[in-house]
Amino acid sequence: MPENGSRWVSAPTESVGILVPTGMLGAGFDQATIARGLALGADVIAVDGGSTDSGPYYLGAGEAKTADDAIRRDLRMLLTAVSEAGIPLIVGSCGTSGTDSGVRWVAGIVAEICAADGLNLRVARIYSEQSATGLLPRLRDGRIHPLPPSGPLDAATLERCTHIVAMMGHEPIEQALRAGADVVLAGRATDTAVSAAFPLMCGMPPGPTWHAAKIVECGGQCTTDPRTGGVFARIDREGFTVEPLDPGTACTPTSVAAHMLYETANPFTMREPGGTIEVSDARYTALSERVVRVEGSRFEPAAQYTVKLEGAALTGYETVSFVGIRDPRILASLDEWTEFLRKALAERVDVVLGLPAESWDADLRVYGYNAILGDLEPAPPTPREVGVMLVVSAADQHTATAISKIANPLLLHLPLPGMHYLPSFAFATSPAHVDRGAGYEFMLNHVVDVAAPAELFRLELPEPADA
Repeated sequence: MPENGSRWVSAPTESVGILVPTGMLGAGFDQATIARGLALGADVIAVDGGSTDSGPYYLGAGEAKTADDAIRRDLRMLLTAVSEAGIPLIVGSCGTSGTDSGVRWVAGIVAEICAADGLNLRVARIYSEQSATGLLPRLRDGRIHPLPPSGPLDAATLERCTHIVAMMGHEPIEQALRAGADVVLAGRATDTAVSAAFPLMCGMPPGPTWHAAKIVECGGQCTTDPRTGGVFARIDREGFTVEPLDPGTACTPTSVAAHMLYETANPFTMREPGGTIEVSDARYTALSERVVRVEGSRFEPAAQYTVKLEGAALTGYETVSFVGIRDPRILASLDEWTEFLRKALAERVDVVLGLPAESWDADLRVYGYNAILGDLEPAPPTPREVGVMLVVSAADQHTATAISKIANPLLLHLPLPGMHYLPSFAFATSPAHVDRGAGYEFMLNHVVDVAAPAELFRLELPEPADA
């Protein structure tokens, strides 16, 4: 046993195998995925538990996107596997956004499964949530910096956030493993840190390790069939290999290299808290029809270690209405009609409710026409039918609902000026409006300078049962 008390780094190793069963905990995978990964010699199972991909609500509200039953199903298979194989399990960004409540939620499920199935596993919790009060001195000292295209942060914006998380690198996870954790449940973490922590702890070179972690972060997305679940990577002193765990799909040089295009501003570099992954000299070689070898990746340490902050604030309450339109006269003049609707709604809200224009907002999205790109849509063609979604935002739910009800007859029958008949549109639901509740907005796109990689994070690890 090494001096640090962890059995995971008891001896030097020449390679480390990483099993990533799925792109996100709760997305599901087949039991055979785990069996194949273990048969290939997995030394660790790593899986991401969250993301900001689904917008600010989950961070702002501190709620998970994934269903309890889905998380429970995946975790039961993973906990059984690591218990039987004697390898660690790492879960990052627990509860979707990595809030403290998300970590506690996943930890509660893990505790229930371990108790029910008789699994004796030491479970570490790493909390990443930050308080505005705790960050204000760093802001005053000039240690918080904006990332493009954001501007400088002020105290008021920081204090508006309902939840703030710091995005950890691999170091807090490695700290938990060295302390003897069998299972690490991390708050907000970079997707790559979840897979990079164990091989870095085992002495694997940072270039291949960080690049491999980036490639496997989303499971089967680096394969020829992204619908499949897991992948397996083996990192060694010179590079890494990657292969799918579904026998019906493959990794190719193109599918593996292409994943550097995913969620990166530059396909050859990607910033981590401690430095930059550099893959411009990487070489991708097919070892077989299914397995790819990658060499030439580098990791360039940063002069200053920085930790990204994510925060969301309550912006109001929302009500949604959705109507389908097939009237050819309206469809031929959609831009004119939507502008007419906005003007008519503003006038009716002013007359009926007497609300100032700056106290509410109505976002009109025309699906099948330009709902995704909006004004950037290049000359959208005249559609055969569209779906119009009206999202009303106000300071309280009552007002948002009232405005939506005022919009109801406009969405049902509003003719264009000069039309000599009353068109009829089709609401998708009855009642025609759906109250969405609180709405949130991302407020932070900033990094904070830190003196030590783990200083913003809190580790909880119970003593061994036989201590």
